[in-house]
Amino acid sequence: MSYGAAAALQAAIYQRLVADSPLYALVAGAIYDSVPPGNTAGTYVSIGPEVAKDASSQTEGGAQHEFTISVVTDAAGFQNAKAVAAAVSDALTGATLVLARGHLVGLWFLRARARRVEDADVRRIDLVFRARIED
Repeated sequence: MSYGAAAALQAAIYQRLVADSPLYALVAGAIYDSVPPGNTAGTYVSIGPEVAKDASSQTEGGAQHEFTISVVTDAAGFQNAKAVAAAVSDALTGATLVLARGHLVGLWFLRARARRVEDADVRRIDLVFRARIED
């Protein structure tokens, strides 16, 4: 197994999201590689947790990364959040990202969970993707 390309994967995902014009317009550029500090008003996208496991072959080191991209909004209802989540999914699903280390074999959407965060009165959609990398 190699976790060596994890940082390169995160950087490429971030760059892909920031470079996606429809997504960027929907969130007015509020795309982060970590949750912004303090109370953030409006709608934003954040790269979240990741789980990696071995996906090496006999000749290549590699890993499978499952990572979460979150859409968070204080807008009423889920319509806005779902439009942003769809733009995230469109930007990433099947993307051919160029990594600073390693080679992206594939990138797939796995699942999403939409919920209302009661104590904060916000809507949140967590999208989970799988990336397969050879290092």
